[in-house]
Amino acid sequence: MKPITFSREETKAIVGDIQDYFREELDQTIGAIPAEMLMAFFAEKMGAYFYNRGLYDAQALVRKKIDDVSDEIFSLEQMTGSSR
Repeated sequence: MKPITFSREETKAIVGDIQDYFREELDQTIGAIPAEMLMAFFAEKMGAYFYNRGLYDAQALVRKKIDDVSDEIFSLEQMTGSSR
């Protein structure tokens, strides 16, 4: 799997969220560089878990949509002489 990367804007937003979390939940401050390092650590070590979960959720959605389309197609079936 290729490494998970974020745009500069995304990185800035995530770093801000990490800093907010540390301040609000842990009553501690964390600088931008340590917050970015923490973000990189989580992306490297746990990113695949979140990525895979997204893939599983997408697959489930596609399966449901395919089932719905199949049901719609089946409902269009016409009666024939052999199906009476």
